[in-house]
Amino acid sequence: MKLKNACLKNFRRLENIDLDFEASETIFVGPNNSGKTSIVAAFRSFLENRTFKIHDFSVGSIADFDELNVDDAEAKLPTIELDLWFSIDPASIAFGRAFSLLPNLSDEFDEVGMRCTLCVKDPMKLWQEYSATFPVDEGGVRKKSLGHFLGLERNLANNFHVTYASLERNGDEVKALPLEATEGKRILKSLIRVDFIDAQRNIDDEEIGRSNKLSSAFASFYRHNLDQPEINEEAVQVIDENNDRLTEHYEKHFSGLITVIKGLGVPTVHDRELRLVSALSSEIVLEGSTDLLYVDAGLGHELPEAYNGLGFKHLIYMAVRISHYHLQWMNTEKDRPLCQVIFIEEPEAHLHAQVQQTFISNMWNILKTAASEEDSLVPQLAVTTHSSHILDAVEFGKVRYFQRCKSEAKEADDTVILNASQVHNLRKFQPEPVEIEGEEIDPAEALKFLVKYLRLTHCDLFFADAAILIEGAAEKLLLPKMIEKHAPALSSKYISVLEVGGAYSHRFAGLLEFLHIPYLVLTDIDSVDPANNRRACRADQDGAVTSNASLVKFFGMSRIGELVAIDPAIRSQADNSRFVSFQMPVSIKYEDDEMELHGRTLEETFIYENLTLVKSSKLQLDITLPENPGEVFEEVFNRVKSSSFKKTEFALDIISSSVDWNVPKYICDGLNWLIGRLGDVDGQIDSLGGGQ
Repeated sequence: MKLKNACLKNFRRLENIDLDFEASETIFVGPNNSGKTSIVAAFRSFLENRTFKIHDFSVGSIADFDELNVDDAEAKLPTIELDLWFSIDPASIAFGRAFSLLPNLSDEFDEVGMRCTLCVKDPMKLWQEYSATFPVDEGGVRKKSLGHFLGLERNLANNFHVTYASLERNGDEVKALPLEATEGKRILKSLIRVDFIDAQRNIDDEEIGRSNKLSSAFASFYRHNLDQPEINEEAVQVIDENNDRLTEHYEKHFSGLITVIKGLGVPTVHDRELRLVSALSSEIVLEGSTDLLYVDAGLGHELPEAYNGLGFKHLIYMAVRISHYHLQWMNTEKDRPLCQVIFIEEPEAHLHAQVQQTFISNMWNILKTAASEEDSLVPQLAVTTHSSHILDAVEFGKVRYFQRCKSEAKEADDTVILNASQVHNLRKFQPEPVEIEGEEIDPAEALKFLVKYLRLTHCDLFFADAAILIEGAAEKLLLPKMIEKHAPALSSKYISVLEVGGAYSHRFAGLLEFLHIPYLVLTDIDSVDPANNRRACRADQDGAVTSNASLVKFFGMSRIGELVAIDPAIRSQADNSRFVSFQMPVSIKYEDDEMELHGRTLEETFIYENLTLVKSSKLQLDITLPENPGEVFEEVFNRVKSSSFKKTEFALDIISSSVDWNVPKYICDGLNWLIGRLGDVDGQIDSLGGGQ
């Protein structure tokens, strides 16, 4: 049996989410404060008896508490609700156990469900306690709200409890059958075991904090999962006389785990070996005290565990804990839960890129060492991460993207706070067919392209506030400086810059809109001769058309004259989630003449809008301008499209210059839109919903 789906309502910033789980590993990604940690906390609260706090309720729910008064005593108080759905094979042993646990189910089913609800025990008792604590004053006003009262020590715990119900789905209708609390808790624990490896594992550089963390982990693993010598007089005598015997005992029982750890890539062949030695005394034998040493096999020199790197220490710790949790589940003799989910938060801490890329496969190698002949005894991993390297190594469809959004609760229309989140299942993403150079690319091929691109670039898209899609290397080099000069406010935002070329930016539109990530497209108008679309021409040539497939796709037109004439408002598209900016004609004063010039590329446009600097050689770009203003357009056009023109060197010359040059207007227009579009980012931190 596997956990298939979780539906969570009114928990922190997760007001109403539907989260699918994979049978193997599920990867939770998204910006900071997007709800990744909150989903882990919800499982811990409902399944591990973590104490609920008032601020575990969503912002809207807390507002509902605050708006209630004694006259609303019959009003329904907010609740937090978690529905868990499990897939089950009717031919498996687990099917029989599930049926016995939930006998009210029909005899034909391939899934079972449980609902956990945090709700008020006795509304009238709650109102009485609230009224006694904060009575109405002479002015008819209570000094504190109900939400404040429930935030005081133990008030929420004393008045709210968790109820349970079994769920059965009939089409789109879900039927809930209430269960007695003790029975509901027992059934839930029989269905699922959850374990947690938290993000903050207290493995740091301080000697006091790192001196025995791994030793304790190994000792705990030993106590709970491996055979120990009988604790009797003979064993005590063995320990007192010679700790070496117990050291040999450790080496025997830990050899398999140490071998697997070596396979993680640390220590390398040039590093010291791992060795567990006994540090027991007869007085503390039951504590399983051990020291972990790093041994130089050649010199025989030993170092305590504190004398090794954090990444090495961190990886071993996670490996030991995952193995421990899995063995604990497997070795449960009575009423073993039918499935196990291990939550791992931010495993990338202290790990270098290559170890991050292999982390998931290494953890599965650890789990495969368990001596199990039952395929059903394979846990599910749920990993929260900010690592693009971990993302690079997992299947695209296993990613769940947490997106910050505005709350659905009653708020002012102009609120800028993103205090809620949505979850997008990338397995459900299906690109639309696209046309490239007259050839239609079907959705499957389009998806392969996107996945390949994201893997090749280690894309940080899933952690960004917005994306900017650009043409090539020159834009990639120049954009940071242009943002610094024209839009410094964007420097504090998390923006992913994707180098996609003019022919491909529209292929990313579906994914970006599926993820609800606003994006700016900075692209070239790429004018070509209408009689020969492989021959570049000046953008002002009569009848010129664009060879830029993205512009044709976004605007449904190809003639340069039509593109130039469109209403500026049309460049904002897809419900203001996309802005497309390209070169437009600009009026330039050169010498004593006014000219209208229209660049077809970034390089052309940059030269036109900085003609005076280029002419005076203050900005040295390997461009020689003619004396006759009337020849400037043709000369620059020919120079930029020539094979001897190096775009990367052009960009580097601009960056290295100390001259105060002008950012091209079409780029300024795009950056201005992005500033406005991200104007609400400053209010994203949710003081009540909290958590990632």
